[in-house]
Amino acid sequence: MREAGQVLVDAGAVTPAYVDAMFEREKSVSTYMGNFLAIPHGTNEAKDAIGRSAISVVRYDAPIDWDGNEVRFAVGIAGVDNGHLEILGKIAIVFSDSDEVDKLLAASSADELYDLLQAVNDD
Repeated sequence: MREAGQVLVDAGAVTPAYVDAMFEREKSVSTYMGNFLAIPHGTNEAKDAIGRSAISVVRYDAPIDWDGNEVRFAVGIAGVDNGHLEILGKIAIVFSDSDEVDKLLAASSADELYDLLQAVNDD
């Protein structure tokens, strides 16, 4: 979670306080979604720590333990004005398809992974 959050910080989308809020969110409810996916995001109280909407994608070669579940993708989300809800929905649709998840797992570069996730950016 810290890695996905740090990518958002490094991109200038959030302050470090938002990463702390991601951990707070996880204490109340797991952001594990199934199909090797976790979508860490901050609490409602951390809205002031968001400068702009953004997502981060971290793919792990070997599964990591996410509260007892195997995760290969941590997709950090920060959304201005509840923009994260639409992003969450789009990511959930992509990861609900096992064939799409297999393609994401097989991607051999960051560019290929980006191209496969392009639907998340489409309006």
